[in-house]
Amino acid sequence: MTAESGTRDERPRLHRRHLLVAAGGLAVAGVGVPVALAATADPPPPTPVRGRRPISMAMHLHASFSEGTASFAAHLDQAQRHGVDVIWWTDHDFRVAAHDHRRAVHFDGAQEPEGGLAWTWTASTEGRLTASAADFVDTPHATDDPGKALRLAAAGDGILWYAGKAWNWTHTGNISDTTLHLDVLPEESGPDATLIVEIALSHHPARAGRPAGQHVLRYRLGAARTAGHRTDGLRGTIDLPAPTGQWRRHTLPLLADVRRLWPDLVAGDNSLCGLRLGVDVRGSTRGSFVVDRLVFERARRAGQAGEDLRAEVLRGYAGRFPGVTHHRAYEVSMVRHLNWFGGDQTLPAFPSPPYRDNDVGRTERMIEFLHAHGGVVCWNHPLDVENRESLARLMVQRNNLGADLIEIGRAPVDNYLWAYDVAARNAVFATAVGVTDDHDGTDWRGRADRHLTYVWAPSTGRDDLVAALRAGQAWFTDLARWRGALDIQVDGRSAMGAVLLTPAAEVTLRLHATDLPDGASLTVVTGTVDLAGDADLTPATTTTRLTPRQLRQGWYDLRLPPGPGAYVRTEIRSADGEILAAGNPTWLLRSAPPRGIPPARRF
Repeated sequence: MTAESGTRDERPRLHRRHLLVAAGGLAVAGVGVPVALAATADPPPPTPVRGRRPISMAMHLHASFSEGTASFAAHLDQAQRHGVDVIWWTDHDFRVAAHDHRRAVHFDGAQEPEGGLAWTWTASTEGRLTASAADFVDTPHATDDPGKALRLAAAGDGILWYAGKAWNWTHTGNISDTTLHLDVLPEESGPDATLIVEIALSHHPARAGRPAGQHVLRYRLGAARTAGHRTDGLRGTIDLPAPTGQWRRHTLPLLADVRRLWPDLVAGDNSLCGLRLGVDVRGSTRGSFVVDRLVFERARRAGQAGEDLRAEVLRGYAGRFPGVTHHRAYEVSMVRHLNWFGGDQTLPAFPSPPYRDNDVGRTERMIEFLHAHGGVVCWNHPLDVENRESLARLMVQRNNLGADLIEIGRAPVDNYLWAYDVAARNAVFATAVGVTDDHDGTDWRGRADRHLTYVWAPSTGRDDLVAALRAGQAWFTDLARWRGALDIQVDGRSAMGAVLLTPAAEVTLRLHATDLPDGASLTVVTGTVDLAGDADLTPATTTTRLTPRQLRQGWYDLRLPPGPGAYVRTEIRSADGEILAAGNPTWLLRSAPPRGIPPARRF
């Protein structure tokens, strides 16, 4: 496996047979961009672009340093199963740093704020209890924790659960440096009446005879006189002595216990996904426990330490998933969400409390900060706070907020492409990419957002991939429905994502696609670039859908008069018209637009 540090993977790969297609005979309604069709009986073969190959990437994934149940292993397993070359780990930046995550719970009530952020307890039961109660009491309480404590009591045969949750899941997070401390006073306890502290961990693929699933730690207090560890598949149980009638501060070393219970796991690849307390009674007995002062001790999160910790955990997977390269990235989360690929991975400053601020200017300033630290920046799920019209306006007026990339391959993809075409009409040069945005790691193929991004690049090395994204040498595909390649060539050179300044009356573009599925067709989208701005915030496009019958030996060339300016992009659509893939445009302009042309896109 190529290490996540960015070492190049130069192994040769077998590729599907290539089917090259192109289209023509169009005119853009109302904007006067005639297109001519060049069809020869035996068109010449395309000129191969040496040193490049199509590389598939999952660009938006969350694992054990984010909220959610996914582990790094779960996503690596999915990538290997689905033949995906590269994973970008886009854990939320403030969660990697555990910024303003919960530090303590004092059991002063069912809702308990810390730094203005809430903690909430929720009760539930299982089994057949004849009585149960959860009461916040003035006495007894821990000697060094004034205020109330929580008494949990149950009788019968079952469990009284009390589950805790912090605002925005800020009690969760990677366990690599996390130790819990809890003060406990057993009032009525014994082998059939125990206090449970249950920690839900991350989902892992099947391994060492265990099924795939979410692992769970259960600490049982009061059932045994000596400590003990045992496993039952995905559940690990730790018995801790807890003498009746005595306060005792219990330390729960999560990482060490995972290592002892499941030595085959990368123990640090687990999140504290959930926490609940329970009184477990059996055989019609009664149990009663008072708990106080729950402390979350995180030892290595100050400054950049959280990122160093993440890198350390990921090194545990060196060599475990051959054929999958993975690179660290971030989802920058305190502004409109941004994925940051490449660069020096300096964590930005975080506000307290960690509230997201959707202010456009603040997002633009964050993008400037990230650019100053290298790499490329993607504007994530922009329709979460916009509609397609307001998104198009922002892209045009604010040049995509300065972001290099934008998530277009996600539901509803037609609305995203509508806004993207408005921006392309106005010479906004942003690379459209696909989205997975998976927090579970259980079934990439079954998700609604399951779009991979492909790039043309010489290797899976981080710098090569970032360069391809910056240049727009990319297309996105539906993971489950099409895995072919798209490209646009001019004069034997790849021009996808490129901007051509040309005085020519006509330019021939060779459109490239491979392995069209049964019933699918190639759609050619041709648009005018007239810099209409606010005067007309609509796409200026015409589309033609080509069926396999219209393709002569799989080859057509598109002859396009640039007119005042034009662009071309391609899509793969199913028989029922659903978008299976879309490529980035090639622009043909008479002169450079007012904002100029990014160096990486100059043809």
